[in-house]
Amino acid sequence: MSKKLVWKLMDQLNLKSKVRIRRKYSSYKGKTSHIAENILKRQFQTRVANTKWVSDVTEFRVAGRKLYLSPIMDLFDHCIISHTISTSPTTAFTSASLAEAFESQRPASGLLVHTDQGFQYQHSSWRHLLTKHGAVQSMSRKGNCFDNSVMENFFGHLKSEMYHGEHFATVADLTREINEYIDWYNHVRCQERLQGMAPIEYRCHTLAA
Repeated sequence: MSKKLVWKLMDQLNLKSKVRIRRKYSSYKGKTSHIAENILKRQFQTRVANTKWVSDVTEFRVAGRKLYLSPIMDLFDHCIISHTISTSPTTAFTSASLAEAFESQRPASGLLVHTDQGFQYQHSSWRHLLTKHGAVQSMSRKGNCFDNSVMENFFGHLKSEMYHGEHFATVADLTREINEYIDWYNHVRCQERLQGMAPIEYRCHTLAA
């Protein structure tokens, strides 16, 4: 059905969408090691799976503590192919999600992996993984969130749909909800750009064609 019909039905049922509150976590601490060129240059589309990945870190607050999420997204279908969750945004935490993505997807050499200039992505552990698997590193320009807007958009949806306005008693509760949301996002949440299919459905449909 069209968007206008959805809006009309929502109005009749007195349904309102949640407001997306933007509070961006920044891991930028200046140039601590290596700054890569912005090779992606906002070319977010690709017709081939596992040729362009993006990643970032976002922060949550729960029970007086902070919780961090590091997902890896494939720009082919916006599927979250791996993610890690931690109470500390260490280099090991971000590298673990990248290692998991390489292990599960086994991409061909030449894969482009794009992030911001966070200290985790300047670190040798991240760059070593890229080199080991023949991947190419790309980074957003300093202070330019639009260079990684697809991942920013995912964080916005995640927080508006399962986090803002909700109460979580413990870190374990929020961790469970994040895991469940990502599974739902991959397998159920339809996207207009994917012909009305969820990411995993689109991936299976396209790869089987």
